[in-house]
Amino acid sequence: MKLTQHTVRLTLTEPLRISRSTMTARDAVRLTVEHDGLSGHGEAVTSVFYGLDTRTLQRLAARTGESLARFAGPETALHALRVGELLPPGTPAAVTAAAEAALLDLVGKRTATAVHRFLGSPVAPRAATARTISLTSPGRAAAQARALTDAGFSVIKIKAGDPDHESDLDRVRAVRAAAPSARLLLDPNGAWTVGQARRLLPRFADLGVEAVEQPVAPGDPEALARLAARSPLPVVADEDAVSYEDARRLAGRVHGINVKLAKCGGVHAALRIAALIEGSGTDLMLGCLTASTLGIAPAVHIADRARWTDLDGHLLLAHDPWTGIGGDDGFVHVTGHPGLGVRPRAEAGSWSEAS
Repeated sequence: MKLTQHTVRLTLTEPLRISRSTMTARDAVRLTVEHDGLSGHGEAVTSVFYGLDTRTLQRLAARTGESLARFAGPETALHALRVGELLPPGTPAAVTAAAEAALLDLVGKRTATAVHRFLGSPVAPRAATARTISLTSPGRAAAQARALTDAGFSVIKIKAGDPDHESDLDRVRAVRAAAPSARLLLDPNGAWTVGQARRLLPRFADLGVEAVEQPVAPGDPEALARLAARSPLPVVADEDAVSYEDARRLAGRVHGINVKLAKCGGVHAALRIAALIEGSGTDLMLGCLTASTLGIAPAVHIADRARWTDLDGHLLLAHDPWTGIGGDDGFVHVTGHPGLGVRPRAEAGSWSEAS
């Protein structure tokens, strides 16, 4: 097998402002695994929060290629990845997830099987995805909410964490007035202290917010669990729930865990977490980083496991170089084509996303 890589710049349609940063673009490194005339693709994106810059991802992609060259085919390589024998210890989860995606895509194409089928879902998943509204003025947030609901979105995620807490409340009020039937999620990205969260969460609950992600700074999961026990609305762990062990410590103690493939290590790692928390009182949320359709697609193949689906990273881009999972109408879906079911946008004319 041979691995090649290609880096592209993903520019957002407008800046995404959250409590700790503002992002306008990021790089995506595509991993392509070739074997017997077929190719499988995966994607890893840069992340300041996870300490992954472009050169680091490119270096790790090259190292992944050296590891893959030892294997006769993608099936054996995929098995080795699952048991921790493909990549060196300490390989970032985002790179593991990208390598896994490329191998799954290739194995699916070799067997003419959509990835979701050999992950245990006979029916192609289709899920309503949240769409994010960043830290912006109440008026701008209301206009975006109206446009989103007109397009078909039924779930809206509102970023919070403004130093002026009343501004956050005004933004949620504006979105609620503009989209009275939408399900609202709130994400302060860990901006509040425990005391602030205790004071603010009842007020957001009164506005009809359905759940809140990581309201307090990560690093003290016990504090998050104590907050969840007294919260008037569901608390979802995000930055405090990166690994399987993180999820084990929080299972049954928070209302949800936001699983992102780039932070846990791919779909099989995500499914392990889903199995771990099943029946514990902690529900699964599927989240993502801002990425192309290629980067989001693996999570769509397991979207039927989640209570909350937040897979809108590709919808934030000015130009998505890939196509195949939809989302513009508020729903992400699997096409049923072999592998991940996505293709470069330039090649998409030969098949229909709706088929």
